[in-house]
Amino acid sequence: MFNILEESVIRVRTRAGERRASLPETLALLMRDEVEAFPALRPHQRHAWHAFTVQLCAMASQRAGVSEPPTDAAKWQALIRGLTPNFPYDEPWRLVVDDITKPAFMQPPARAAGRERDYKKQALTPDELDMLVTSKNHDLKMSVASDGGTDDWLFALISLQTMTGYDGKYNYGISRMPSGYGNRPAFSLTPSIRLGIHIKRDITALMEWRQEILNEYPMSDTGIALLWTVPWDGTKAEALLLTEMEPFYIEICRRIRLRWSANELSAVRANSGFKRLVEVKGLTGDPWAPISSSTNSRGTPPAFLSEWYKFGYARVVAGLTSPDWKQPYLLRLAQFDKGFSDDMTLVARGMVRGEGGTKGYHERIIPIRRKLRSAMGQRAGSGDAMDDVGRIANERIEQAAIVRRILSHAIRVFRAVEDSGRISSEQITPWLDRLDGLIDASFFDDLQVEFEENDPDERDRIRNKWLRNTKSKDGVVDIAERILRDAQDALPCSAIQRYRARVSSNGVFYNRIRGNDGLPFLYDTEKVKEGDECQNSDTQPQTQNAMGDQLPLI
Repeated sequence: MFNILEESVIRVRTRAGERRASLPETLALLMRDEVEAFPALRPHQRHAWHAFTVQLCAMASQRAGVSEPPTDAAKWQALIRGLTPNFPYDEPWRLVVDDITKPAFMQPPARAAGRERDYKKQALTPDELDMLVTSKNHDLKMSVASDGGTDDWLFALISLQTMTGYDGKYNYGISRMPSGYGNRPAFSLTPSIRLGIHIKRDITALMEWRQEILNEYPMSDTGIALLWTVPWDGTKAEALLLTEMEPFYIEICRRIRLRWSANELSAVRANSGFKRLVEVKGLTGDPWAPISSSTNSRGTPPAFLSEWYKFGYARVVAGLTSPDWKQPYLLRLAQFDKGFSDDMTLVARGMVRGEGGTKGYHERIIPIRRKLRSAMGQRAGSGDAMDDVGRIANERIEQAAIVRRILSHAIRVFRAVEDSGRISSEQITPWLDRLDGLIDASFFDDLQVEFEENDPDERDRIRNKWLRNTKSKDGVVDIAERILRDAQDALPCSAIQRYRARVSSNGVFYNRIRGNDGLPFLYDTEKVKEGDECQNSDTQPQTQNAMGDQLPLI
């Protein structure tokens, strides 16, 4: 029932309107770049669906000896069936198979009919089945999709089985996650963010780098491709090793069966028992994930994406330029990319996980211009162009951090005038986050402007203008000044103390910015040419405080 290779179960929006399509028809539409959106696909499911289609198509094409992804649905149907030749009735591609000893789509078979008794937990809606664990029901409301369509169940299954982490005893996470509370972030380059082009690009790139992945990881060229076709009763004896897997294998981490009753789909679940794949610690050759060269106290590579950093500029820079992180295969330029213009796009996606729940889905799109595109994929630490990118980026990050620390100090001084000893970080953090957000908005565009300039003096001018621009007032220091004024206006302070608090706060900010622990070169008139945007043209009138320090009037 619900054979996704033959039945039109997936809602697809094209330029001509919305229609329903089978999986092969959907893949053909994607390869022809006719897909505008999938109406049932929720934001946090984007990478799960993207990775599933790319891995499936790359495996099917490679095993059939097809070098170019076809644009014909019938060819895709034949290619996909080629992955499951032992199932003439397409059980691995049916959403509902009543016989529990046979596989269903993303649902492993049991070894005996009596194992039906293990499946005690019920999910009546697709979002109840999904991987999104929200302990306080904040990120996404649970059990609300009571009218979920067939494709809602399909996407929920893929999301659950390929993106889930640890969820209590006997429910372990996926092998492509470094730890149970880790994550499966995704980084890739693409010449276009259109769904079809991005997927087609990653398919051809994976096929291009297949042998390199095989050389680097202990996997088999003819290994298990689809883990839901292998019987699984949740016992320790059934654990599989990476050496039994094929490089682009699609895994599952939960024992699930969909049921059809009273014209409605539902699901039943059993505890997963022991880990499906063992001794991998996330080192699976996942082509989208950065790999760390370090390990934690448990010998596990740390998760790249954490709640604090998300996809902020500092964290992305680390993933792109730090020798501590090996860039994903799909961040390299591929043969497919040569058929497009010089500009590319970096797509970063990930769900932040923590103990007891998920903490938000994050996605970032970064335009990559020609010079940086040429440098992408080169290993940091080898003296190449990416080292230059890393040096520039990390200098900018440190200078932004200096301004952030000074802003924090100045706001604390403002609050301390009246509430000495009772300053809460909750009063300070929103203002610092606002600074980071405004820097983040244009960080990579600004970085590439400096990277593309070869003249050292011009690079200095570009950097100084990024830090302090007295004409347009959009430098990092200028932004921090505005935020400080806004904080002084918004934070509680009695009228009798407000003037004194402002003067003290401004004194800290301007004296530290000009001091040796700040950015004194921005105010060194001997090094600034006349007419430069960053010249020392103090436009604000000055006054003195009780110590004789020069301070801007308020």
